[in-house]
Amino acid sequence: MSGYGGWGFLKRTLQRQQAAQLASPVLKRDEAYFRDRIGKIETAEQLVSDRRLLQIALTAFGLEGDVNNRAFIRQVLEGGTLREGSLANRLANKQYHKLCAAFGFGDFPVPRTRISTFPDEILAQYRSRSFEAAVGEQNNAFRLALHAERELPEIASRSGSETAKWYTILGSPPLREVVQKALGLPSSLAAIDIDQQVTTLRDKMRAVFGASTVSQFSDPARLESLIRRFHLGAQVQEQQASSSPAAIALMLMRR
Repeated sequence: MSGYGGWGFLKRTLQRQQAAQLASPVLKRDEAYFRDRIGKIETAEQLVSDRRLLQIALTAFGLEGDVNNRAFIRQVLEGGTLREGSLANRLANKQYHKLCAAFGFGDFPVPRTRISTFPDEILAQYRSRSFEAAVGEQNNAFRLALHAERELPEIASRSGSETAKWYTILGSPPLREVVQKALGLPSSLAAIDIDQQVTTLRDKMRAVFGASTVSQFSDPARLESLIRRFHLGAQVQEQQASSSPAAIALMLMRR
């Protein structure tokens, strides 16, 4: 099943499907390996030198595509997050900042890998992201929606300016795609000035939801409405190549 109907089915069977994922022998072996080794890791160099550990760590933050960029990841981790000009603070994708803060190599004399609860903290995120990746192998729109359902409420509830929250969304490729598609905006939006992108998103959000804020998505009903629009927008794009103009018009009217 695809589209919003398929999304509803996924949500209804989510616990059962997650349980099946957790029972995977591959996942269990990865978790055992991480628990056995991570407490011995004291530097960023040691982490990036162990490809399997690095893969698990990066997956926990949705950065698994960077597993071969070891020099870059090491630079991010060693720079820390406490210095204003550090690489983690300059990067638009704030998942690097979260990764860096979680491990603490560049911020503290003793990294957070030595904390007894650290493996549980990282592996909980690893399970969640691994499940999303498995879902994405069948339907990438569902993976994006699961990501948005997890990340948007956290961004919405932060203190700070609404502009900063919009920048965070624009710095996250999955969130950017969900929001743009839900609002019916083209991917070419990324080509214009960043401040103009924020203005465009705010204006469109106000027109659709009656408010231009990211904070509104701390409300589960508002969040579900956004995700519904995203799925319908994805369906429209999928059908444009094969559907008749009348079918496409009907789909748009249902939004």
